[in-house]
Formats: sequence, structure tokens, C-alpha cells
Amino acid sequence: MTERHLPGVGGVILAAGRSERYESGNKLLATLDGTAVVRQVAETARESSLSDTVAVLGHESVAVAEALDGLSLSIRHNAQYATGQSTSVRHGVEYARSAGWDAALFLLGDMPFVRVETIEALIETYRTESATIVVPTHGGTRGNPVLFDGCHFDALASVSGDRGGRDIIDTNEKTAFIEVSDPGIRWDIDTDDDFTEFADRRDGL
Repeated sequence: MTERHLPGVGGVILAAGRSERYESGNKLLATLDGTAVVRQVAETARESSLSDTVAVLGHESVAVAEALDGLSLSIRHNAQYATGQSTSVRHGVEYARSAGWDAALFLLGDMPFVRVETIEALIETYRTESATIVVPTHGGTRGNPVLFDGCHFDALASVSGDRGGRDIIDTNEKTAFIEVSDPGIRWDIDTDDDFTEFADRRDGL
């Protein structure tokens, strides 16, 4: 199959949440091997072939921005972060449009265990197949990050609350689900116990 000509697939890191269920403070600033969770997500994005990356910040944005200091990425501040993840998605879409991206890969700032190879698999599927949305699965269960072609930017910008792009994924006829050998696509940190469990499971792989 002929590969698409793509000027850019960029990454949007959603890192504005309030960490309400994380007992020890802001989960994005928890350290794993001496590095903040959100920085690990950003480093993985920058190690991949994504052409550009933007982090959308909200809660404790100054501290989160400091955790990302020195990385080659842009920062957007979401003043409405308390009303739901959809507002951060909207900021990501606005940035993607202004930067001229063909597609955006949405990464969650509390998922530091996703592998670079998984990002590459999503991008490659988008480049070589007809899918306009690409979703990773592990053991048959879907996870994150998720790639959206620009044709979905209008729909993403109109979602509300914390639904994100799930309804768009479920109703799109050109959604590709690709199985990956990366359990990290399911390991989002909500609580202190999650952090400990996923770190232990990763070390045991």
C-alpha cells in the first residue's frame, strides 16, 4: 500500500488534571527512577518520530512546567482544566491546527510506562493504512495513547466533560485497533497503590 505523505504527526500531552484520587499530591510530579511521571511521558514522546509535541497544563502548572524544563516541546495553559479533560483536548486541537499537523497523538500525562515502540506502531499504522483513528490494545483491551487524523479535529473540539474522544472512536468507521505487546497502554496512575503496582510490574517484566 502506498504510504501517505505526512508533513507531521504531533503529540499532545494532557497534563492538566487535579490528581484528586492520588493521596500523595500531584501524581504527575511523583518520581519514577528519579524522574517526574509527566517528564517520562514527554521524554518518550520526544524520543519517538513525532514531529512536534505540546503539553497542556492546568493544575499546579508552574510546578509541572518546571518538571518539563529543558525538553524540546511547547506548553499551553488551560485555565478551564477543572471542568474536564475535554477542555485540554480542545487546547491540543487548537495547537495542532496552528502548527499544521495532519494528525495528533493524544498522550496522558499520568501514563509513563508507554513504550516508544508503541508510539511508532501507531504512527506507522496511520501512515500505511486507511485508518483515521488508531487505538492500541493489549490482551484485547484498548488503551492509550490514541492517534486522530485532522478530519476529527472539529469533533474533538466539540466534546465536553471527561469523555475525551471515546464516542468518536466508537462511531468512526475507519478506527484501527492494533494489538501491541506493551501493558503500559493500560497503566494510568490514579492512586498511590497504582503507582507502586505498575512500577513493580514493570520491573518484573
